[in-house]
Amino acid sequence: MTIRINLCFSSNYSSLKTLSIDGHFTFDDVHHAAKDFGNRFQLLPFAVLHPRSVSDIATTIKHIWQMGPHSQLTVAARGHGHSLQGQAQAHRGVVINMGSLQGPKMHVHSGNYSYVDVSGGELWINILHESLKYGLAPKSWTDYLHLTVGGTLSNAGISGQAFRYGPQISNVYQLEVVTGKGEVVNCSENQNGDLFHSVLGGLGQFGIITRARISLEPAPDMVKWIKVLYSDFTTFTRDQELLIYAESTFDYIEGFVIINRTGLLNNWRWDNRTSAVIPEEDIFYLVAFLSSAVPSSTGTDGLEHILNQNRRILEFCGTARLGFKQYLPHYTTQEEWQAHFGPQWEVFVQRKSAYDPLAILAPGQRIFQKAIPFS
Repeated sequence: MTIRINLCFSSNYSSLKTLSIDGHFTFDDVHHAAKDFGNRFQLLPFAVLHPRSVSDIATTIKHIWQMGPHSQLTVAARGHGHSLQGQAQAHRGVVINMGSLQGPKMHVHSGNYSYVDVSGGELWINILHESLKYGLAPKSWTDYLHLTVGGTLSNAGISGQAFRYGPQISNVYQLEVVTGKGEVVNCSENQNGDLFHSVLGGLGQFGIITRARISLEPAPDMVKWIKVLYSDFTTFTRDQELLIYAESTFDYIEGFVIINRTGLLNNWRWDNRTSAVIPEEDIFYLVAFLSSAVPSSTGTDGLEHILNQNRRILEFCGTARLGFKQYLPHYTTQEEWQAHFGPQWEVFVQRKSAYDPLAILAPGQRIFQKAIPFS
C-alpha cells in the first residue's frame, strides 16, 4: 500500500511540474494552505498553485480532469482562508492561492448602469476604496470586508443591507468561472444561466469564480445611525419587520440580543434560483452566536465547550421542529447535506454532475467524494 501511494504522488508531482503555466507550483512550502481561520483542521495539500492568469487555473483543473477518476488530486480555491471547518483545504490535492491571480485591473464603470469588474481573489475592502473614488459603492456587504469576492459569492454574503438589496449573490451581473472540467465560462442570467445560478451560493462545488461584475449604487456623503434599546423581544421583532416592509425607512437594519453572549438577528429577501438554501418562510432571521476561543483553552471558555453548545442548539431546533438552515453550513455525511438542501438536493446533484462530474472541486466542504458516480 505504501509503495502504491508513493508512486501515485510521484506521478502527480511529475505531471503537475511539467504543466505549461505562467505562474508556478510549490510542493514543499504548503503548510500555510493547511490552515484556516477556524484553526481546527490542518490538511496538507500535495501542492499550492500560485496562478498569474485564469489560464493557469483552467490548465491545472483540465489536467486533473483528464487524469480521470483514478487520480487522487482534488482542487480547492483559497482566498484569505477565512473558513472555519477546513472548507478551503484540499488534503493531498491542489490549493489555489487566489491572491496570486493577475489579470485586468479592477475597473469601475459609472453611469446609469454602474458596476465594477473585479478578480475573484479581490478583497471587498479594496473594492470599497476604489469605487468610492467615483462616488459609488456595492449595494450589499458583509460585516467584515477583508474577505474575497469569490469566497463570499460562493456562500451568500449578508449584512444589514440584505433586506433591501438581497445578499451579495443577488447583486452580481456576470461571472467568469472555471468549471470542474477546466472550462472557462462567462455566465450571467441570460448567458449560461444555469451555471451562473449554480455557482452563486454553490459552496465552490460547480466552479471557481475568477472574475465578477458587481452592481454599484451612489454612495451617500453622510449617514445617520440610530440605536434603539428594547426590553421586550416581541416588540423588537414587530418593529424590525415593520421597518423592512416600509418603503421609505433605513437602508441598513440589524439587531443585537444581549444576554450572556451576543447574537445578531437579521432578515432579508432572496433569489431562490441560486444554490443557497433558506427556510421556507416569507420572513426569516439570521441568528449568529459570536463567540471565540483559542484551541488550547478549556472549561466554559474552551473551543470544545462552544462547539458543543452549537451542536446542542441545532439538536434543540431539530427536536422542536423549528424551521432552520445553517448559514456557512458544515456537515460530515452526504445524508446530512441531503437533509440540508431538502427539495433542492436533486438539482444540486444534477448541477454537480454537469459541471464537476469527478468531484474535483472544493473537497473541504465534504459534500461529495471524488469519482463516486452521482445518482
